[in-house]
Amino acid sequence: MKSKDIIFALLKKELLDIFRDRKAVIMMLAVPLLLYPLIFIGVLSVMSSVQAKMGEKHYKAIIDAYDNGALEKKLREYMTDGDKDTGIVDKVARADYPDPIKAIKDETIDVYVTTEKTEDGRLLYTVNYISSVTDSEFASRIIERAINDVKKDKTKKNLETIGYNADLMLNPIMSAMKDSATREQSTGRFLGMILPILFIISLLMGTVYPAIDVTAGEKERGTLETLLTLPVKNEQIIFSKFIAVATVGLISAVLNFFSIAGICIYVYRLTSKLDTNISLNVIDFIPAVLLSAVVVLVFSLFLSSVIMCVTSLTRSFKEANNFIAPLTVIIMLTGYIAFIPNIELTGRIALVPVANVILVIKNLFVFNYDANMFGLVIVSNLIYTIFALLLLGKIYSSENLLFDDGKSGIQIFERRSNIKKGGVPTSGDAWFILAVVVVHVLYVGSIAQLKYGKRGVLVVQAIILFVPIIFAIYTKRDLRKTFALRRTGLVSYLAGIMCMSGAILLGMILTQISSWLFPTEANQVTNALYSSLIGDNFWETLFLTAIIPCICEELMFRGFVFSGFLSSYKIRYAIIMVAVSFGVYHMSIVRLATTIFLGAVLTLTVQYTKSIYPAMLMHFFNNALAAANMYHKEVLERIFPIAYGEISPVGVFAFILLGNLLFYSGIAILSKVNETNKREEKREKAR
Repeated sequence: MKSKDIIFALLKKELLDIFRDRKAVIMMLAVPLLLYPLIFIGVLSVMSSVQAKMGEKHYKAIIDAYDNGALEKKLREYMTDGDKDTGIVDKVARADYPDPIKAIKDETIDVYVTTEKTEDGRLLYTVNYISSVTDSEFASRIIERAINDVKKDKTKKNLETIGYNADLMLNPIMSAMKDSATREQSTGRFLGMILPILFIISLLMGTVYPAIDVTAGEKERGTLETLLTLPVKNEQIIFSKFIAVATVGLISAVLNFFSIAGICIYVYRLTSKLDTNISLNVIDFIPAVLLSAVVVLVFSLFLSSVIMCVTSLTRSFKEANNFIAPLTVIIMLTGYIAFIPNIELTGRIALVPVANVILVIKNLFVFNYDANMFGLVIVSNLIYTIFALLLLGKIYSSENLLFDDGKSGIQIFERRSNIKKGGVPTSGDAWFILAVVVVHVLYVGSIAQLKYGKRGVLVVQAIILFVPIIFAIYTKRDLRKTFALRRTGLVSYLAGIMCMSGAILLGMILTQISSWLFPTEANQVTNALYSSLIGDNFWETLFLTAIIPCICEELMFRGFVFSGFLSSYKIRYAIIMVAVSFGVYHMSIVRLATTIFLGAVLTLTVQYTKSIYPAMLMHFFNNALAAANMYHKEVLERIFPIAYGEISPVGVFAFILLGNLLFYSGIAILSKVNETNKREEKREKAR
């Protein structure tokens, strides 16, 4: 049987299983086709009805105003002008309510108005009301409008009495606001804020239940064992499940799109009948809709793969729901970035999952077609999807998928009294902490840096350091093993510096290639790098950008995360995942390849030396060079000319040769250290 036929058969089986689940079908069909229109029409009807009733309702007011009846006269005008927005206020007798303030609190009257003379002879109105009571608050607005109208009338009359042109005196300057945006652009701006979050919600609703069903659901039903015994490859099983979940998610998104589009058309037709001047050229939105469909398609693949990775680590439907809840909250909170003013899609944000999709759709609907940003969002989401699928493949290739020994779960959800003391974090712990740290760095860290400037770096690094440490202490992990706090010889440090020197030289080549591919983003990265690095002096810059990060980031990535990954995955996969996570965390498309490469070198060093300290020194060495560039650029320019300008092909070859020589020499020495460590471990076990 051909591979494609096997995949098709498995896909058919998965889809049939999904559509047998009534809950999944309800979430996919009933919500977009029935719930959205009912909610919209219901809310619109209720709001219209409430507004109409508020305008027609009679409100009670005690008016103790010594203004020759001006306020009462204006309120009577409102009653007869036919304008429902002004409402109706009836004056009630003061004698019927001995304590007007108490009457307001008891809601027997709505407002109480008094007047008094100020020292300069002016009349002061005081309006007593309760803002927490709807009728009282609405009535106070009517009174406030009437007082303003009385004030205008009085001012106009006074000016005319002394012979002045009242209109000229009151309005000496005229202004006219001309909006250059077309109706299509204004409408697109509104749609760009609303539609992305609706797409996110619809994809979540359409993806979560199928993902749980084809992973945790099969475990709970006991059908996964049967599936794994069939003469099919794990890759075929994974691909069929993934396509099934993504397909259902897309169907849900499409149905939601047509439901939302139907509501928009309904509102447009209703509005255009009420106001014939309103007209839109719907054809202008076709490119935005088509490109948004591509973005939603790619994001559906990404979301399906990530959710399946999470649900595959669980053993039951209930546990999967508990695991998905934090992820859903993170995605939803990130989705509201569309409502934050002045947030633009930059090269850095284009690498942030969910946020990049939200902002690119927002840009499309205001007719901002930036091909570079669009491509960056698509490529980054595809890369994340591939990475998630590789991880999913490792999960399905592991015996832990069926026989969970606790090495993939998230221990923080366990009772602390049930957690055994010692050992290292699980892979689930590592992924959980990685997600928590990245989210907090994005939001809390960004706010701290905006508020405190360069001192905000300390807040970011504190998050990176203390979140894993607190988690490790709470879950009773062995801190020495978790963070690789082991002494090592001088040779390890020297070999590490040699290896890092070569990696930096090779990394410069990678950065130059990325800068050539993304010239605009390269400029942005350079400017951001300079502004974030410059301190009051060299030592402050060194402290903020080299000393603190080399400790905090190493303990986080090469300590907690790496030890957690090693508990479930093979060494090479653990190194790759830590390196990619480290690269994505820095959020720079230009330096992504370089950062991943350097992250892999640092992780490999920890694996070889069994110690975090050489990696800390290597990290410090790399960041210290960047800090030195701020103050001693001329020295570094002579040493590393490729980083500052053109270089001949021969020079590039020599640069690569030197980089490889230093890099592989360092690796060779570290390999010897690794062999020595293995022999020592064997001797310790033999004892």
